[in-house]
Amino acid sequence: MKQHLLFVCLGNICRSPAAEGIMRSLVESRGLSDDFLIDSAGIGSWHVGQLPDIRMRRCGQQYGYTFDSRARQLQPEDFDRFDFIIVMDDENLSDARRVARTEKGRSKLRSMAHYLRSHPGQLTIPDPYYGSERDFHLVIELLEDACESLLDSLIIDAGRPTRSSF
Repeated sequence: MKQHLLFVCLGNICRSPAAEGIMRSLVESRGLSDDFLIDSAGIGSWHVGQLPDIRMRRCGQQYGYTFDSRARQLQPEDFDRFDFIIVMDDENLSDARRVARTEKGRSKLRSMAHYLRSHPGQLTIPDPYYGSERDFHLVIELLEDACESLLDSLIIDAGRPTRSSF
């Protein structure tokens, strides 16, 4: 059964498209592309239709990723379409809860920072938009850590062996 994952940040031009691209790459590298549908969205509508921020795209290229999805806004219907809606920070979580129409929808919300393994004490995936280039690199490093952990947890929950089991 295909897992449907939606990554959410404020404007869908930095963190969530990076999470989408990193997760797609991980899924492809493990030969699991047919098992996942991966997308991203933003809380706000300011950037709908735009590519990810050029700084995030450039930074992603340095790590071997292509971030080329077009921004879209989180919709109430997304809570019906996706199994997990993974947000980048507490503000995104609060906003996404308001978009969800039902308790069942709200139960699909997860915090991306919950999946961090190698960054103890990091409680959010910080928004790099007003930061420096180093902030974009940090976000990619955090997302690589969290995406790998999230994917491992989904594989274990589905009863498949993890990469480390091979």
